[in-house]
Parts: sequence; structure tokens; C-alpha cells
Amino acid sequence: MELSPTMQKYILHWGEMGTRWGVNRTVAQIHALLFLANAPLTAEEIADTLVLARSNVSNSLKELQSWRLIRSTHLAGDRRDHFVAQQDVWEIFRIVMEERKRREIDPTLTVLRECMLDADGDPALDQAARMKMEQVLDFVEMLTSTYEDYKHLPPATLQKFLKMGGKVARFIGSDDKESPT
Repeated sequence: MELSPTMQKYILHWGEMGTRWGVNRTVAQIHALLFLANAPLTAEEIADTLVLARSNVSNSLKELQSWRLIRSTHLAGDRRDHFVAQQDVWEIFRIVMEERKRREIDPTLTVLRECMLDADGDPALDQAARMKMEQVLDFVEMLTSTYEDYKHLPPATLQKFLKMGGKVARFIGSDDKESPT
């Protein structure tokens, strides 16, 4: 596959951003390539296009499949696996949010809840530390609850909500005393 200079720039930047989000650079670059591609690509085509080792591509494809951001498909007359990326930006966002919640937030909530249960029987734990742990638990539970409320909304509704931005805050009013400094 021949990449235009703009596609190269996009793919390289997506790889850079991936590393900042805790995603392997190669995984992010392959995702960007498959997202931009107008046809399914084989692992060999991906490796050749991005000048990557075939084994690195194979591992990265497995990672992207585990995130459900790409899927394999077959073309008539070709026994090789071809790969395509999810094309709907809202669906990509939803999948990434759901996977990050499952992999990162849910285990953290479990430990935070365990810590709060343990806190009741820990005479060495001072009240200030307990209150801080409880604040973090309450915050993460609130974010999780809000996520659960919004995750099934249609993209058009979410888009309207996001476009409202600060208008919502002005509508409900704000209390500067509660804002973190």
C-alpha cells in the first residue's frame, strides 16, 4: 500500500499519541493504517507498508483484535487473513472506553472497595488517610456510574451533549467553594 505524505504524518502521530496513552507505538500505527485503508490488508501488506517486522505486526494485530478495534476477514480466492478496522469514530471511542474501564477502572474499584472494608479493622490507619481513600472511591464510583448512564446513548445524543459543553454548567450554576484549587 502506498501512503501519501499526509497519511504517513497521521500514522506517525497516532503512534506517538498511542505511547502517551499507554499503547504500544506499533499497535497504534497499525490501527491508524487500518483505519485509513480503503480495503482490507494482510499482515504482510501492513509489515511492508510500515516497514515493520512480521512478528511485531502479528503480535500487534492480536492486541488490536483483543481490544475489538479490528477484525479479520477473508477475500474470495485468498487464503490469507485480511484485517479491517472499525470505521465508526463513535464506536471506536465506545470500545476504547469500555475496554479501559474493564482493564483499568474495574480492578481499581475492586481494590478501593477492599481497602475501605479493611480500613474498618485497621487500628493503625489514621482517619485522614481513611477519608482520602473514601474520597477517591466515591469519585471513581461517581465517574463509573456516569459512564454507565451515558454509554448506551446514541452517538447523535452524545454529540449534542458534548457540544453543549459549558452551557450545562452555566445552566445548573456553579459553586466555586466546591471547585478544587
